[in-house]
Amino acid sequence: MKLTGINQLTLRVNDLRLAEEFYGGILGLRLDHRVGANISYLRLNSDMLVLVKAETPGSLQARDIRVDHFGFRLSSDEEVDAAVHYLEERGVHIVTRPAHRREGRAFFVMDPDGNLVEFYSMHDTGIQNDSLAIDLTSPHPQTISTRKKMVEDVESKKTRRSRK
Repeated sequence: MKLTGINQLTLRVNDLRLAEEFYGGILGLRLDHRVGANISYLRLNSDMLVLVKAETPGSLQARDIRVDHFGFRLSSDEEVDAAVHYLEERGVHIVTRPAHRREGRAFFVMDPDGNLVEFYSMHDTGIQNDSLAIDLTSPHPQTISTRKKMVEDVESKKTRRSRK
């Protein structure tokens, strides 16, 4: 067996339209097609991202994350730096700032459901050996405070009903 790539990635999301806006409207993936009201297929060249409305809502407070993370490749370190500014301007929460990693330059954001998304450039020579200029830290410690802030933001927007 000789695999040549990844055909698709499927994410369960709480709000399909909000997820479509993030991946399509902000990141620029093209809506390929929808299947009913609960599944959207987004395309980036030959790659597919499938968004499926979750039957049971995921919680930003959950300790078990549905997907560890996934990444989008950019063509250069400069594009990585430009991408972080583009996403910040659109209100996307940046988990880590761009840093040099073994494979290239990278940073992490969270989508509206709390999924960790990486943006990175890949060195022509692939993964590099360790050096002092490479950031080996994990983004996961930062996700704890990020998820807490996202929960607080969601809670603050909920309407309060009064009892009479």
